Amino acid sequence: MYNNLDNLVIYNGYPVSIVAAVSFHCLVLAALIYFQANSRMDTLNLVQPTVVKALLIDVNPQVRNKQNLERQRLERLQQQRLAREQELRRQTEAELETAQAAAEERARQQAQERQRQLDADALRRQQQAENERQARLEAERARQEEERAQDEQTRLRQIDQAREQERQRQQAAQELASTEFELVQSATALIQQLVQENWSRPPSARNGMRAILQIRLLPTGELVSASITESSGDVAFDRSAENAVYRAAPFRELQTLPINLFNRNFRILSLIFQPEDLLF
Repeated sequence: MYNNLDNLVIYNGYPVSIVAAVSFHCLVLAALIYFQANSRMDTLNLVQPTVVKALLIDVNPQVRNKQNLERQRLERLQQQRLAREQELRRQTEAELETAQAAAEERARQQAQERQRQLDADALRRQQQAENERQARLEAERARQEEERAQDEQTRLRQIDQAREQERQRQQAAQELASTEFELVQSATALIQQLVQENWSRPPSARNGMRAILQIRLLPTGELVSASITESSGDVAFDRSAENAVYRAAPFRELQTLPINLFNRNFRILSLIFQPEDLLF
């Protein structure tokens, strides 16, 4: 009893709905077949959706390959364009660097040229200053030489005047002297005085030193020779004695002596040099 009740519930539930659904779908399928059979092909073609063609084109391998090739060609063109732009940019940068380097080199050369000009100007000014300094030195030396020459001429004139005065005095003394002794003494005193005035004693001269110098004279008073016959033992002392005789000569005052008096007393004359005094 319970089994029959269960089957009834089943038949009264899902099986009814299933049967109804199957029947409805069958009717719909029959209607579609009917309408398709009675419709014309051109009408179906007119209403054929374009999306089907798009799907067919999209899945066509040849078109896709062409699209890929075109895309690759465009990418290559883009890469080539970018490469050309980069190359052009590099060339432009290289040209700018070259121009900048050339400008810097020109500026460096111009700076070097200006520096060379400045150095040349400085050297020229330095040379000009040196020339002016040398000219001033030459002028100063010339002035000093002229002053020394004038001083030497003045000294010689004074010496000549002194000798002339002494000669005049000796001449007056000779005129007053009445004997040969007085003439000899007067000439000897004159020679002694001239030599004494021109004798510069060296620092090494000491009391007790003595040097004997023999001189040979001409009647004109000119010195023929002077030699040391007895040395003092000091070379500087002996040389000072010789220099004194040479500086004092010539002895022009001897020209006034008679020749026989000169030959006897003054042809050969010995001078004794001592630090204390000059002796004959």
